[in-house]
Amino acid sequence: MRILLVEDELRLAESVCAVLGKERFIVDHVDRLATAREAGLMAVYDLALLDRKLPDGEGLSLVHDLRARNPGIHIIVLSAFGEVADRVAGLDEGADDYLVKPFAMDEMLARIRAVRRRPAQLEGAEIRAGAVVFDLANEEVEVEGGRLDLPRRELRVLAALMKRRGRTVLRETLEQAVFGFDDEVQSNTLDSHISRLRKKLAASGAGVEIHAIRGVGYLLREGA
Repeated sequence: MRILLVEDELRLAESVCAVLGKERFIVDHVDRLATAREAGLMAVYDLALLDRKLPDGEGLSLVHDLRARNPGIHIIVLSAFGEVADRVAGLDEGADDYLVKPFAMDEMLARIRAVRRRPAQLEGAEIRAGAVVFDLANEEVEVEGGRLDLPRRELRVLAALMKRRGRTVLRETLEQAVFGFDDEVQSNTLDSHISRLRKKLAASGAGVEIHAIRGVGYLLREGA
């Protein structure tokens, strides 16, 4: 799961990033509206955490911009504006939830889990290819009923390929899904993750293969 955190309070942002990192989320932190809009164009996010009072404007103005780019994104407002009218304004603007500062990190995580469950009921929680079942809500993979434990980045690669199975996925698309802005990425890093993922899928009898499309990207096919 990739999260965009828009927060100009550095200490709070560092704490939130640390907590989310321990939960194996990829987090990109920005502290301005302008930078957040640029980030929304560069990457596809599963969830955004938005502060309202930012140095260059009202954080709620990002809701429309982020949804225009990605209609399925979840948005939770993090704000010191905690009056009923403030919360109503945030929800009416299109946010999925509104968390008033100061807040407990455990509550933030619980609210993230809650909004993540919502599309599972509407769109389907699972994607399948071969013998692989990927639970998108919980980011868990099963092969023939047995759990396949994968590191975070291999999970992200597999999810991106399974969602587009039978079609070529560009390297740039995979890198955006797997790596955050602050990650140091060498030219062969993605290939290394995919090589390890291939071996695990083959060993588990997953019934799928990952093929390299030279100079373009990768695709996942069933019937291995």
